[in-house]
Amino acid sequence: MGQCVTKCKNPTSSLGSKSGDKDPSKSHSKKGGGGGGGGGGGGGGGGGHKDDSCPKSSSEPINNGTKAPDVTVETSLAPPLLLGEYTKEECWAEGDGVSLRRIEEMFLRYKDEQEDAILEEGMENFCEDLHVDPAEFRVLVLAWKFQAATMCKFTRKEFVEGCRAIKADSLEGICSRFSVLLEEARGEESFKDLYRFTFQFGLDVEEGQRSLQRGIAVALWRLVFTQDTPPVLERWLDFLSENPCGVRGISRDTWNMFLNFTQSIGPDLSNYSEDEAWPSLFDSFVEWETERRRREQEQQQREEEEEESERRRATGGGGGGDAGEEVDCPALPSLTDCSDAGAAQGWTSH
Repeated sequence: MGQCVTKCKNPTSSLGSKSGDKDPSKSHSKKGGGGGGGGGGGGGGGGGHKDDSCPKSSSEPINNGTKAPDVTVETSLAPPLLLGEYTKEECWAEGDGVSLRRIEEMFLRYKDEQEDAILEEGMENFCEDLHVDPAEFRVLVLAWKFQAATMCKFTRKEFVEGCRAIKADSLEGICSRFSVLLEEARGEESFKDLYRFTFQFGLDVEEGQRSLQRGIAVALWRLVFTQDTPPVLERWLDFLSENPCGVRGISRDTWNMFLNFTQSIGPDLSNYSEDEAWPSLFDSFVEWETERRRREQEQQQREEEEEESERRRATGGGGGGDAGEEVDCPALPSLTDCSDAGAAQGWTSH
């Protein structure tokens, strides 16, 4: 995600991209109609077909320069446009006007030249054309609906099946579905599914990871709670960032239980009990947060006492202010009398 929803190799660069540098001579538009040179010459887009049927294989020369034998059995070029997986009717008729051909053409526009998938550069171009930030919540939701197994990568199957699931076969169609998808993600069960998906999505499956790196977990927690942030979230993330317990990774159990924690424990943590079956990391967090709040209250109390002392010194020291006026007022007549007498004596003696 970094500049892609998610490749958190460097968590500080948002959620994603391994490198911000791209060759300006490369443009995803070159993949739009040509069919993706990386798949072995297979997908030729959709523009070359005269009818609305599924793409068929041919006996034209294949990549190694040889010609396929003239036999009546159809051969398939690699990678085919999912030949055999969909019937002719399915290529266009989805009941709501979704076209598998248009989905395939959209996929080919962004797919990698060497791998039959949309990778980091293609994902960035895809997000740019959708007018979304690759590191924002909408892209995570889209990855969830596509059931993407890896950050910053959509396989052909994930992309096609995902577009069918959200009933969109164009960039405009995907954009128009965002509001519906965001609303769906607010549902209790849907969000729970999205939340658990996010943990798996953050793992580096190629390295066999079983827990999230701390920095990636922090970034993903902020992202997945974009629409409804629990009051305790920032304190929890501060706790992890300060790393008082030497936290290095977040297990699946800890990740899943934190959602339960936000739903059942109040913001003041007063109803938390160590006797319940919480992960030990939560015990450490509650202890850390309780101590932090105690120090904060003590500091606030000291500051209030210092302010009160300053106020007393300012009002009681120089005879000015309201207090001085209150003392002088009752004694004013006698002082006046003395003053008048003194003045009379002075005049007399003079």
